[in-house]
Amino acid sequence: MTNSVKTISAIDVNATDIQEHVFDNAGASAVAPIDPRKLMRDLQVYRDPRPIRSGWELAITLLPFLILFALITIAVKSGYFLALAATPLAGLFLLRLFIIQHDCGHGAFLRKRGSNDWIGRALGVFTLTPYDCWRRSHALHHAATGNLDARGAGDVDMLTVREYRERPWLQRFLYRLYRHPVVLLGLGPAYLFLLRHRLPIGLMREGGIYWLSAIATNLMTALILAIPLYFAGFAVTAMVFFPVLLSAASLGVWLFYVQHQFAHAHWDRADDWSFHDAALLGSSYLHLPPILAWFTGNIGIHHVHHLASRIPFYRLPEVLEQHPSLRDLNRFTAVQACGTLNLALWDEERRGMVSFRDASRNLR
Repeated sequence: MTNSVKTISAIDVNATDIQEHVFDNAGASAVAPIDPRKLMRDLQVYRDPRPIRSGWELAITLLPFLILFALITIAVKSGYFLALAATPLAGLFLLRLFIIQHDCGHGAFLRKRGSNDWIGRALGVFTLTPYDCWRRSHALHHAATGNLDARGAGDVDMLTVREYRERPWLQRFLYRLYRHPVVLLGLGPAYLFLLRHRLPIGLMREGGIYWLSAIATNLMTALILAIPLYFAGFAVTAMVFFPVLLSAASLGVWLFYVQHQFAHAHWDRADDWSFHDAALLGSSYLHLPPILAWFTGNIGIHHVHHLASRIPFYRLPEVLEQHPSLRDLNRFTAVQACGTLNLALWDEERRGMVSFRDASRNLR
């Protein structure tokens, strides 16, 4: 058991009411009492997956993805390179497959653990995400969200202002480079989905099950890609496969970033950390247009997801309908969320995320 997982059992979460922070576009705030522990209990009624609905969601995501991928490959093979313009659409379907895989990892897609796991493993073949590796790292992320003393498992790396100032100049430079949007949303997703679970680092050094998961995923992916490789050749397959994968990966990483990296997020040291407070106040609600909410599997309703991760993605909107106070909690539009990309450091004194410029200005 890692330190991140132990943290939950080691800390007694207080049951006192907290204040729900509601921010409008001007940055003003209002407060309304909310008890996250009580809310978590209330949300248990949404946990049960509906097998027929889950099967339908899988079918209307996987089949269009396969058909679209095949059509783009055939069109490009025939010289119609304009078909590559459809790769972002295929990427959206691939992203939705990842969201279903994500629900499997939480045991939220089907009722039986084994069924969730095998569907998750099968989908990992398409998303290039070894399921058992990802499920472990993601569980650690949920177990320690908002805990400054348990960072580093399934998170976007983040330093506090003090930690950043204490680093030598080279480490500060590398951290600034890492936090640049081009790296976070460009190089980062490519590394994450193509290399991270295929190198002897991090989780891959903790047991053979993770190597087995990666090797099995790689072999099955290779077998599936053998079909377009045989009929269309390497160049055409690569022209279609990599843009589809990387467009899905970049959007997925952006979603993950805005879910926990915003000005009024919630981070505490272990002695003051509360799982329930961090889950609710440290996660955002990304309000997207209906079509984008569909493609992203409602994962933007992230404050609810972190408080009750066993709720199937297609039931998350029900929670907002029946708990209207959650509709304004840490709410961002897509445009507003893009504005969080300049935030890079957690200021423990101001209890908020700040940019490098703000951190330097406060130093003077």
